[in-house]
Amino acid sequence: MTAPIRRIAHLDMDAFFASVELLRYPQLRGLPVVIGGGRRRVDEELLATQGERALRFIPLASFPLLRDYVGRGVITTATYAARQFGVGSAMGMMKAARLCPQAIVLPVDFDEIRKYSRLFKGAILEVAPLMEDRGVDEVYIDFTEVPGGQREGGRVLARLIQKSIFDTTGLTCSVGVAPNKLLAKMASEFNKPNGISVLYEADLPAKIWPLNCRKINGIGPKAGEKLSRLNIHTIGELAAFDPAALITHFGKATGTWMHAAAWGRDDRPVVTESEPVSISRETTFERDLHAVRDRAELGLIFTRLCEQVAADLQRKGYVAKTMGIKLRYDDFRIATRDQTLASYTADARTIRHIAGLCLKRVPLDRPLRLLGVRTATLAKAGEVPIHDGNLVLAQSGHVHAATESIALNQLF
Repeated sequence: MTAPIRRIAHLDMDAFFASVELLRYPQLRGLPVVIGGGRRRVDEELLATQGERALRFIPLASFPLLRDYVGRGVITTATYAARQFGVGSAMGMMKAARLCPQAIVLPVDFDEIRKYSRLFKGAILEVAPLMEDRGVDEVYIDFTEVPGGQREGGRVLARLIQKSIFDTTGLTCSVGVAPNKLLAKMASEFNKPNGISVLYEADLPAKIWPLNCRKINGIGPKAGEKLSRLNIHTIGELAAFDPAALITHFGKATGTWMHAAAWGRDDRPVVTESEPVSISRETTFERDLHAVRDRAELGLIFTRLCEQVAADLQRKGYVAKTMGIKLRYDDFRIATRDQTLASYTADARTIRHIAGLCLKRVPLDRPLRLLGVRTATLAKAGEVPIHDGNLVLAQSGHVHAATESIALNQLF
């Protein structure tokens, strides 16, 4: 009996953060809407002016517009109507306001996002049990052995999953089905929104090779610029380039991977159980903050981030050994530092203390745009020794005792 052909799907929810908002505010459908900015106060403010009127009946004139936004926020996502004006994810909201001032702006509601993320993934698992979670809005699914997974190259099963998700959540998604994860992710971008794209190995020259090298997941801006200097712009040109020369320019591992990716080769399995590498929180300030002049405000923000990271660890059932910080200065330079404990913790005060020690190792003479707290070297709670209150640190292979003599109020 012939073995089934490997069929892997990449499913990406369409403008997920914005689409969740449109369930709350259906009157905004078809309009340019961006999601991002400050904390969630919009619903309360709208209701305060509208009395008992339900959210779905609030008139368009009552919503905040992007042209009136002032701050340092970045866009999480935008509706397709807003994207037509060049607005996109990770763009500064002030810049986006110049491109699409008439867009309605709403903040992220993380509770709703997590709720609908669980719902759409649950709908998938009822149809196809081999699913790899890749974040709140995307997954990989192994169609190979699923009933219907081979029909029309996987299109029939993809259509069934799309319908199941829509029936469960009212949201749409785009699906790419291909021989592997690399090609499936690329295919899922071909027919957005609410589309299905099916790729076979024979489609590589016509559908993949004409694309820019940056379309390969894993080739970022710096690698793209380096390839461009080598006169390699398309994936086809990358596939035709001498593999030995790629290794010379990018190193053995990266050069070998680039050549394989250009030829559509990817043997990575769909991993149904994966452990997070790190858990972090960060915030971009509405205005630049200085470590001296804004010490009290920064201290409160820093404490809140540490408490949020600790709560995330506890909610997900993890403990961490490594704590770190991330700063972005007013000139956009980034500084990171980390410190490793001898044992694990999910305690907010301990995270605050160790992250604070990291802060003492970075320059704090320039104003800050962003502050972040990160935990890594994770383990499942209950499976490893937990920090006992004595701050024993490990750094670069050396272990030393840290005392409480470093007061928390000295950190800013």
